[in-house]
Amino acid sequence: MTTSAFSTPGHWIGGEAVTGSTGTITVSNPATGEAIAEIPAGTAAAVDRAVAAARAAFPAWAATAPAERAAVVRRIAEGLGARAEEIATAITAEMGSPISLSRTAQVHFPIAVAQAFTALAADFDWTEELGNSLLVREPIGVVAAITPWNFPLQQIVSKLAPALIAGDTMVFKPSEIAPLTARILAEVTAEAGLPAGVFNVVYGTGAVVGEAISAHPDIDMVSFTGSTRAGRRVSAVASETVKRVALELGGKGANVVLDDADLEQAVTIGVAMAFTNGGQVCGAWPRLLVPAWRQDEVVALAVAAAGQYTVGEPTDEATRIGPMASEEHRRKVHGYIERGIADGAKLVFGGPGRPEGLERGAYVRPTILADVDPASEAAQEEIFGPVLTIIPYADEDEAVEIANSTIYGLTSGVFGAPEHALAIARRLRSGQVDINGAQWNPLAPFGGYRQSGNGREFGRLGLEEFLETKSIQR
Repeated sequence: MTTSAFSTPGHWIGGEAVTGSTGTITVSNPATGEAIAEIPAGTAAAVDRAVAAARAAFPAWAATAPAERAAVVRRIAEGLGARAEEIATAITAEMGSPISLSRTAQVHFPIAVAQAFTALAADFDWTEELGNSLLVREPIGVVAAITPWNFPLQQIVSKLAPALIAGDTMVFKPSEIAPLTARILAEVTAEAGLPAGVFNVVYGTGAVVGEAISAHPDIDMVSFTGSTRAGRRVSAVASETVKRVALELGGKGANVVLDDADLEQAVTIGVAMAFTNGGQVCGAWPRLLVPAWRQDEVVALAVAAAGQYTVGEPTDEATRIGPMASEEHRRKVHGYIERGIADGAKLVFGGPGRPEGLERGAYVRPTILADVDPASEAAQEEIFGPVLTIIPYADEDEAVEIANSTIYGLTSGVFGAPEHALAIARRLRSGQVDINGAQWNPLAPFGGYRQSGNGREFGRLGLEEFLETKSIQR
């Protein structure tokens, strides 16, 4: 693959490609280490220019009828569908998602989210009577979006669709590790009829562009998805201008398997929720909590399920786990595996080192650790890789205590008889809980408790994040 395979000629500001950087950033294919593109290293000046474009476009876009705004979002969803293969290929190249996953989740999830928001807009109560008051829901203004590399299109569409329907304009900083779909999205928005300046893209690092965005006085809101560490920094910088901050941060989801669960179903789905996208999912379930007396049975099922996750070149249709998104991240995940074993966990699958035959590229061996101490680093910290920790518990009270014991609270799963599982789900301090592998619902709010963030994405609550409420007394 050559550097000419993907093109990102400049930032996207005011509806066109523009220059404005102190150099370039190389985008590498994590499967090979080869350079595949160059993006501009954005500056605070580029952020200023993008914010000015968004601010200038705001009055007209905010005055556009919600139905018209929703129609544009609908056309954006259609445009993404028309370029689905191009998007899938770019995501696989830039961050190593297996091509089969890129074609499904990486492309079709954001399309489904955009479509769900357009349907929601038709029935949304933009005004409400409350006694002698008229409540009016209005766009918040210029919104900044900062997103990570693991689901590069999904993360921005989950912010862009509700922001556009709300009437906001946007400045977007994609991850410098996986920035290639940002240009495709910008082109699709223009083709869908989005006015120039409503959506702007500034490439660059968090240390430069992210800081400038968070501190900018003319940005009314920052919607950030990424690590808890980076989220703390965004909050601290943004607090100087008292702008709204929505954070979707790290997770350490627990999959609580009850004694009346369908064990094979619970473990099979649990392994999938730990290994999908190489475990690089904030909503993953890397902790599998099981009755102590059934741990050996669970281990056997988990090892059998893990054996089905082929590790390999991400362009291969048979691959289920590709490389980690970067060599730096590979080393981080590998270190967690080594420390988990050193801390006393029992290695039952995988382990340190690269998979056989994959000496080049950011690959790790999918790993299962059993009999894990719930207070250990492997059970407490977000590894963000294909590492499943099996944790035994003595009774349900201990299971709930362990599930709630981390600083996170984003997603969890419970498997058991439906009413029994529901009772346990109510006790979990988690923003989203799936019972018995329930189907994903793009209208249900998604977000975390504690240091998994604040605010919600998707559905009515996700739209309200991008709105201000005015009270008019009459």
